[in-house]
Amino acid sequence: MALLPNSLILLLLSTLSIIIPAHQHQHPLDSLTPAEFSKVRAIVHSSYPIPSHATAFHYVGLEDPNKLTVLSWLKDQTAKTPPRQAFVIARINQTTHEITVDLTVNKIVSDKLYDGYGCPLLTFEEQIAANALPLKYAPFLESIRKRGLKIEEVVCGVFTVGWYGEERRKKRIVRVMCYYLDGTVNAYMRPVEGVTVTMDLEETKIIGFKDRLTVPIPKGEGTDYRGSKQSPPFLAQLKGITMVQPDGPSFTIDGHRI
Repeated sequence: MALLPNSLILLLLSTLSIIIPAHQHQHPLDSLTPAEFSKVRAIVHSSYPIPSHATAFHYVGLEDPNKLTVLSWLKDQTAKTPPRQAFVIARINQTTHEITVDLTVNKIVSDKLYDGYGCPLLTFEEQIAANALPLKYAPFLESIRKRGLKIEEVVCGVFTVGWYGEERRKKRIVRVMCYYLDGTVNAYMRPVEGVTVTMDLEETKIIGFKDRLTVPIPKGEGTDYRGSKQSPPFLAQLKGITMVQPDGPSFTIDGHRI
């Protein structure tokens, strides 16, 4: 699979939003619109321009306005809507930033470096790159050959290694676990055990590899649990069901309200 652009994360998040028509009054707690996601990205990039800054958006969402301000607005909705702000978690030059963007004045109003124990969510780009790397790594290819497996049937997944009380680590490290298809879509039933691959997400580089032991791969037969592949008595064939409301739906939609 090809790497996905950073903007895909914003696009996926924007699917949770509903575009509010201009004639409707926006509620302060309405989720960010696609246009606002694009504005957030532009504002952050204006402060950290590409390519001099390597920037990845790990989270973008509404920064809830002050509760008392919202309650006051609810009492008088003719008043000015509270300022719209967005909260952003971004990795910029391998450091984690917690950024608050004010969409009313189009600028960053808070930018804090996070130096805690946790790490931001994995992006799609990072996971796709990490999953593909072992499939081109010579020691891993040799381990697959030694087990008599076909590399084109191997798929991999990324798992964070967690924190167990050790000193704070500067790098974001993940473990890549791989599975074998070859006749089944249920990859988790066929793990390639005994092989440990660790990777530095920031540099997209394998930093640790160990082939400890060879464990037989479970058979693929009988591991496809999809309903379309089952037959009685495991899954009775369901007959079609139809539900209608001849007088129309029992609800109405008004902007974000149902």
